[in-house]
Amino acid sequence: MNFQTAVKTCFSKYADFSGRASRSEYWWFVLAELVVLVVASLINQYLYGIVALGFLLPALAVGARRLHDIGKSGWLQLLMIIPVINLVLIYFYVQPTQPEANAHGEAPSLAA
Repeated sequence: MNFQTAVKTCFSKYADFSGRASRSEYWWFVLAELVVLVVASLINQYLYGIVALGFLLPALAVGARRLHDIGKSGWLQLLMIIPVINLVLIYFYVQPTQPEANAHGEAPSLAA
């Protein structure tokens, strides 16, 4: 999945916490979010706040779908609250996609 497709997919599934998201879909979206937030912060503090709120729900949704992709619960995102323990989430996010179907659906297509 390329950058543009990943961002379009994440925003089209704005609040869809079901299903699975490939590793590339998640990380391309994180890169897009980071770039947009940095640019917004350089422009204005209030613009940054508005953009951050706009990215909040899609970021949580793609994070949950990414965790589903490796067979974990989306609720594990609550680990973000604990400063050092949230490194476990990064470990989960970089894990390869489970090639077989799991409780959250079929494996995401790499070409999509």
